[in-house]
Amino acid sequence: MTTTAVFLMALGGPDSLENVEPYLVDLRGGRPTSPELVEEIRERYRATGGRSPVLEITRELGTKVEDRRPVRVFVGLRHWHPFIAEAWAEGVAAAPDRVVGICLGPQYSAMTVGEYLEKLDEARASVGGADLPVTAVRSWATHPGLVAGLADRVVEALGRFPESERASVPVLFTAHSLPERILREGDPYPDEVRATMEAVIARLPAGQPTSFAFQSQGRSPEPWLGPEVEPTLDDLAAQGVRGVVIAPIGFLSDHVETLYDIDIEFRARADNLGLRLERMAMLNASDALADTLAQLVDEQLSAG
Repeated sequence: MTTTAVFLMALGGPDSLENVEPYLVDLRGGRPTSPELVEEIRERYRATGGRSPVLEITRELGTKVEDRRPVRVFVGLRHWHPFIAEAWAEGVAAAPDRVVGICLGPQYSAMTVGEYLEKLDEARASVGGADLPVTAVRSWATHPGLVAGLADRVVEALGRFPESERASVPVLFTAHSLPERILREGDPYPDEVRATMEAVIARLPAGQPTSFAFQSQGRSPEPWLGPEVEPTLDDLAAQGVRGVVIAPIGFLSDHVETLYDIDIEFRARADNLGLRLERMAMLNASDALADTLAQLVDEQLSAG
């Protein structure tokens, strides 16, 4: 019987407040992290439950995929335990006949998905199992299952507003910002994000106002992709808008960028502007996302 291993790869996050600093060291590629920044990020995690929920969510998602297909799912994180290499070692020990890799970031960038796949290649070279057939999903930015799941959650968030107001409530789509230098390198990330947004908009009520901004810009001196969320909220308020739905389509699960950046920081700014801010629910370990991942596995296996 042929055995398929599925590797779900996510960014990850610290599993305790004590591990915020070593997590940041790994995230920043070993670059020094000031005590002030460590404490600032630690406070963000303290305000959102004390640890990242990404591993728990991804493992639950993996269990649901296993319920849908005859596969073994292994979870590897890029910047915290279990690292991708650790997951690969566990996977190789299970002696699968083939491997499917899926990054839980639908929109491709060499800086994100590309680096996950590089980590997977490094693990194959260093841990073993280099002869295992591996296929990986590079992009699933417009997969019908993903688009339908995101659109359903945007519509649900709009439904929190009175029916008489919904048609005029703008949907502010967001994705994680990356350094502007990716544009010079021909990286497809902005186009991938735009494709997801346009596919979701096509499933919203006709005429629903929409806009877009990048969020969670990094702490480095180089310029990052914009526009940013904060001035976008200012502009909406100046236009007389009184409510907004934020739809972080560049993310799949809850983590500090949604639980803190949106739910705390952006909501506080919106409150000061007189804006009612609602965020769409994340896909997390939903049946909709598990179904989509199962379909991605099918597509990879069918392609050879």
